[in-house]
Amino acid sequence: MSRPPLAVAVAQSSCVSYDVATNVAAHAAIVRAAATRVVVFPELSLTGYELDAAPVDPADPRLAPLVAACTAAGAVALVGAPVAGEHIATLAVDGTGVRVAYRKMCLGDVEARRFRPGPAPVVLDVDGWRIGLAICKDTGVAAHAERTCAAGVDVYAASIVDAAAQAHVPDQRAVRISTTHRVVVAVASFAGATGGGYTETAGRSAIWSSDGAVLARAGTEPGEFVQATLT
Repeated sequence: MSRPPLAVAVAQSSCVSYDVATNVAAHAAIVRAAATRVVVFPELSLTGYELDAAPVDPADPRLAPLVAACTAAGAVALVGAPVAGEHIATLAVDGTGVRVAYRKMCLGDVEARRFRPGPAPVVLDVDGWRIGLAICKDTGVAAHAERTCAAGVDVYAASIVDAAAQAHVPDQRAVRISTTHRVVVAVASFAGATGGGYTETAGRSAIWSSDGAVLARAGTEPGEFVQATLT
């Protein structure tokens, strides 16, 4: 069955720790500017990497401007937030509203003091394209990519935060995943300061083809995004 091309953006939105309303506005601006079908944002992008941030309810009225932006752009935004049940999650936002799409399965040691691992891999269908979801440490656990890609995915979309000194790590992981599983890998990486001790994060959000080649690469500044159209 034929499917339309899929335009995907990876974004490193500016962030004010704990300020969901301000961060939503930054997300909405990028969704409008990118004008792509899918926009991937970093881990905990709505709150900053603040592990004591309050859970974000998908019904929170502060998210309405992002829903409106997705409606106008015809976009699905994949954004990061803590959610009830003590999970680090990816929220899927589109013109119909907001829902918890995925809960991080592989937690860091500090994260595990508060949060619980998610139960299973998740694959979203967008216009016939299958998008597997991952959050940060998930990308470094080979079994996560194996289980996710075994469900049949076209794109492995990851939301991450890394220190600037570790900028090479997501590149290594993305190339391994793309070439091992023959999938496109889209990684949204925080840029700038984002809380949790991260005074300078890596940025360099990127999209890799299924043979490990870089299709698009952002720089290191907050607010940047890049995109690629998959056919």
